[in-house]
Amino acid sequence: MIRNIENIELQFLTVEDYTELKEVMIEAYATMPGSYWKESQIKTLVEKFPEGQVIIKVNGQLAGCALSIILDYNQFDDHHTYQDITGNFTFSTHNNRGDVLYGIDVFIKQEYRGLRLGRRLYDYRKELTEKLNLRGIAFGGRIPNYHKYAEQMSPKEYIDSVRRKEIHDPVLNFQISNDFHPSKILKGYLEGDNASGEFAVLLEWDNIYYEKKTNKAISNKKVIRLGLIQWQMRLYKDMEELMQQAEFFIDSVSAYRSDFALFPEFFNAPLMADHNHMSESQAIRELAAYTPTIVKKFSEFAISYNINIITGSMPELRGDLLYNVGYLCKRDGTTERYEKLHVTPDEAKVWGMQGGNELKTFDTDCGKIGVLICYDSEFPELSRILADEGMDILFVPFLTDTQNGYSRVRHCAQARAIENECYVAIAGSVGNLPKVHNMDIQFAQSMVFTPCDFAFPANGIKAEATTNTEMILIADVDIDMLRELNQFGSVRNLRDRRKDLFELRKK
Repeated sequence: MIRNIENIELQFLTVEDYTELKEVMIEAYATMPGSYWKESQIKTLVEKFPEGQVIIKVNGQLAGCALSIILDYNQFDDHHTYQDITGNFTFSTHNNRGDVLYGIDVFIKQEYRGLRLGRRLYDYRKELTEKLNLRGIAFGGRIPNYHKYAEQMSPKEYIDSVRRKEIHDPVLNFQISNDFHPSKILKGYLEGDNASGEFAVLLEWDNIYYEKKTNKAISNKKVIRLGLIQWQMRLYKDMEELMQQAEFFIDSVSAYRSDFALFPEFFNAPLMADHNHMSESQAIRELAAYTPTIVKKFSEFAISYNINIITGSMPELRGDLLYNVGYLCKRDGTTERYEKLHVTPDEAKVWGMQGGNELKTFDTDCGKIGVLICYDSEFPELSRILADEGMDILFVPFLTDTQNGYSRVRHCAQARAIENECYVAIAGSVGNLPKVHNMDIQFAQSMVFTPCDFAFPANGIKAEATTNTEMILIADVDIDMLRELNQFGSVRNLRDRRKDLFELRKK
């Protein structure tokens, strides 16, 4: 199914969506016949609190929904029922001046479960809570597997067993994994919920920014988590085995809720081992044949693991010309291409590789980013143009065989972070490939660089991997800190440029 997904979109719910919404609700609550919202109730929710009602559409079809209201939480008893919260299902309890976002409903269509779409709905609720400066989120969570254990244990014992992973409860496990903590048992919460014994767990999430007023849009995240993959070069029997290793790393950085996964330049070079009897230029052209399939798989991983993937780089044939390119595979299902503009003398001499022609920034759900492949990071004009286009994070996938080559990339990348007031993440490969010509050894230390000012590390290094060791590197970067630096930094490299003396522009 993932292969057929072209677009995933989060939208506000409208009354026009009701017919499709009703069908999904009936399917989602098959064990509770008649448990679906009437059209008049959906209309009321949309009119009272449009921002709180969102749906996810996959290829234009409704795949999931989240409904919520705002409450003055002090007006409700700790042992409330669903009927109390919803004002007997009229939503008269909604109060725009309230302090808690209360989750009324959330569900995902059966065929789309397993794609982590529910997490996107909960992430939206968290971002909305921060935007509205509410103190948190609350809701009564069902425990649909409790009926299997009702004669053996109390609801409290059941919840403790679920938290210890002794019992699997699909709803409660999901809520806990999304940072909601159980606070109490609600008895008689939802009439007719026999699977839960009419018990529910009051789940809460606290907004740590509650006292911080903000009017900023929530379309882009403010704190971005980067996942860098320091890839070990080793032989693989085929592409399927190589992609299994790639998926392992994507799964690992996704488990830490990373927003980006960055692969190194030519991480797929081990596949050239099967063509080692050919000349170097022929072998890399054979490697280029794998590129479309690899990009397609990465796009599927981006959707499945809810993460933006920067594929490092791969050889690609356009007609008879060979290029070094990479792809940004976004978690909304779209892909964008970037090119290495400056090929090294070795790439041109041994492989016959050409330099690309397109330089641009990319819009993501985490702001504007740029990608420069290895040698391109050593040309400061490129990153300055990207900075002028609004780039916040520069990604540099690289491949270097010696410490000399690595030092060039490393020091130039750090300079880019300082002069462009942005974050720079670099990721390379380690190890060796004795059975692949022109790819003998690799030297790398993946790192995340920051500007050098008081709000950042004194040495400008946010995080660094162990040299020449296969590993992942996780680091958080705060975009708001860049905004403050732009305006109030002790030096302001972007603003203080003498544009009366010089200019930089694309041809």
